[in-house]
Amino acid sequence: MKISTDVKTGRKVQTRSWKSLDDPSDGNFFQGIEPFSIPEGVVWNNNQIYSRTGPWNGRIYIGLINVNRVYFDGFYVVADDVEKTYYETYEYSTDSRLIYYELESDGRFVERIWDAGKGDWITGYSSYRTDCDVYGKCGAFGICDSTKRPICSCLKGFKPRNIEEWSQGNWSSGCFRTTPLHCQRDNNNGSEVGQGDDGFLKLKKTKVPAFPDQSSITNGECKDQCMKNCSCVAYAYDAGIGCMLWSGDLIDVQKFSTRGVDLYIRLPSSELDTGKHTKVIVITTVISGMLVIIIISALFVSRRMGQQRGRNKRRTQIKHKFHSENIGESSIGVKLQQLPLFKFEELATATNNFHPEKKEH
Repeated sequence: MKISTDVKTGRKVQTRSWKSLDDPSDGNFFQGIEPFSIPEGVVWNNNQIYSRTGPWNGRIYIGLINVNRVYFDGFYVVADDVEKTYYETYEYSTDSRLIYYELESDGRFVERIWDAGKGDWITGYSSYRTDCDVYGKCGAFGICDSTKRPICSCLKGFKPRNIEEWSQGNWSSGCFRTTPLHCQRDNNNGSEVGQGDDGFLKLKKTKVPAFPDQSSITNGECKDQCMKNCSCVAYAYDAGIGCMLWSGDLIDVQKFSTRGVDLYIRLPSSELDTGKHTKVIVITTVISGMLVIIIISALFVSRRMGQQRGRNKRRTQIKHKFHSENIGESSIGVKLQQLPLFKFEELATATNNFHPEKKEH
C-alpha cells in the first residue's frame, strides 16, 4: 500500500482513524504525505495539522527521533517533482516479522509488531511521545522541550504575547519579538535591505519549524542568503535537503536531546550573547591594563621615593656626625680656657717639689 499525494490531480491516499476503539466509522484524524516545499508526513485533525514528521531528506524524516529501525525495515519516500507525485511505502527487509501501522482514534500513528513469544502485538514506533509532538504546542516563536517544566518557552529575543494565558499553561498565543531587527529599521529609514547589524543565534538539535523554503545552495552560502533578505527570520542546513529558509512565524520548533538539526534564528546584535561578551571582554581588558600600569607606576614611584629617603637619611647622619664632632671640640676648648694657669715654680714650691705627702692635700 502506498500513502500518496498527486498534486496535479488532487488525488490522495491516506490512512483514516476509527471514531473510537469500539466504533470503526471514520474518525476525525487522517494521515498522509504533504508535498509542501519539502515532503512531510502529516496527521490531520479534521482540517488542522495535529502532528508532523519534519521534512524528508532522502533517508529519514528529520523531525523524528529514535525511529532508525523503521527506516532499516524498508520505509522510504519517493518524491517526483516533475510529475508532482509523492508517496511513502514499506518494503520490509525480512518476511519473518509481522508489522502493520495504525492511526488510532486519538491521532497517534503507531507501529505494531507481532511478538511470537508473548503471542500479542506490541507497540514499536509512535508519532506521539510527549505533548511537544502536538503541532504548534508553544505557538509562534515558541520552543517546546519535554525535559523542562513548563515545556514551552519563548525563543531568545521574544516574549509571551499573552502573559495570563501562558501562566495558565496555554501557550497557543505564542511570542512576539521584543526588539526589531536592524534591517527592518534600515528599511524604514530608506537604507539598503539587509545591511543592518543583525546576527544569528544557533539552536542545536532541533525539530525545524514548519513550512521551510528550500534552496540548493551550499551550507556556507545559506547564512548569506538569509541575511540578504530581511524577511528571512531563520535558516538551517541538512546535507540531504540543502538550505532551508523561513520567513514569517516560526511554528512547531522542538528541542531534541539527540539528533535533530541546528537552527539559526535571526536576532538584532543587542540580543546576541556574543556581542555582550565581546563588550565585557574589551572593557575588562582595558580596565585590567590600566590597573597594571597604575600598579607598576606606583611601585616605581615608591621605589624611587624609598631610594631618595635613604640617600637623605645618610646625608643627615653624616652631617649630624660632623656637627657633633665640631660641637665636642668647641666644648673642650671652652672648658680649658676657663681653667686657672699656674707657673711650674709655684707648683713645685706649693707641693714641696711634688712630695708624696703633699698629694693627700
